Amino acid sequence: MRKALVFSILLILAGATACSKSKVQDITYQDYLDKIWDFEQHHDTFVFKGNTAVIIDFYSKRCGPCMQLLPIMEKMAEEYEGDLTIYKVNADEETGLAHMFKVKGLPVIYRIPASGKYIKRHDGLPSEETLRSIIETELLDKPKQDE
Repeated sequence: MRKALVFSILLILAGATACSKSKVQDITYQDYLDKIWDFEQHHDTFVFKGNTAVIIDFYSKRCGPCMQLLPIMEKMAEEYEGDLTIYKVNADEETGLAHMFKVKGLPVIYRIPASGKYIKRHDGLPSEETLRSIIETELLDKPKQDE
């Protein structure tokens, strides 16, 4: 019985460690100002601070479509590591960011190419294929391949 309990605890700890190695990074209001765009100083002009393309996923743990999107985001973050950074913003906790970006329904995804030339918005749950197409043709500027 004792061995089973120890084994169960080890499995739980291993699972927690695996979850903490997420390639999708949670960011706060201050992180956003530091890593992406300090709109408090540059409120009239978008001044991108990043050096890779970025996706920002506004989500809530209570949102079914948001939870469906999370494993897709994890997969994309792993596949495009080094070329793309994916952040997630908990809209329930980071109400200042959610308000700033007029987030009313979830999920909402913002995307920024590495050039930082613009920031675009996508409302709703995109399919994995749609997200991959956005990443490759818009953010990474790869030509779309015919199937």
